[in-house]
Amino acid sequence: MSRSPLILALPLLLLAGCDRAAEAPAQPVAQGEAAKTPTGLMTRQFAGTPLPAMQFSDAGGKTLDLGAQDGPVLLNLWATWCAPCVKEMPQLDALAAELDGEVRVITVSQDVRGAEVVTPFFAKAGLKRLEPWLDPETELSAQFTPEGALPLTILFDASGKEVLRVAGGYEWDSPEAAALVREALAAN
Repeated sequence: MSRSPLILALPLLLLAGCDRAAEAPAQPVAQGEAAKTPTGLMTRQFAGTPLPAMQFSDAGGKTLDLGAQDGPVLLNLWATWCAPCVKEMPQLDALAAELDGEVRVITVSQDVRGAEVVTPFFAKAGLKRLEPWLDPETELSAQFTPEGALPLTILFDASGKEVLRVAGGYEWDSPEAAALVREALAAN
């Protein structure tokens, strides 16, 4: 009698993007064509989800109340250790300038070390429109991306309801990105 090996088939789940890291430095940013290709997955699956009534602060103690926003909001969850997030920050800063008066671009860091790493990042990056909001307890990640995948960007309309979201990197400084935001809000 011969014995044959028993092979078990196990499901395999691959997830692209950044996950939560402790002390690790940022992943290297891709160069060339790979760096130009957006990898984000856009979905309207969660349309209608309300903007959470959560509060965050910056290193100086200034408070942001998400639930008190009075217009459209593009909310970005990011971290300094996440290469696609780092790449997006100047792009989001440019988009905030492009959409000034139409949509508020809010970036909330999911770095557990908070201001210790976010303040130097903002200083070095020279961001002019974005504010360094902090969520060291990662409450937003827990609500919107429990698996911790970053970046995550969510568009909310003027009534505070989700319109669409992009999980992963996106070319936010492109004309297509501004058009996407404007068209999504107009269609809503």
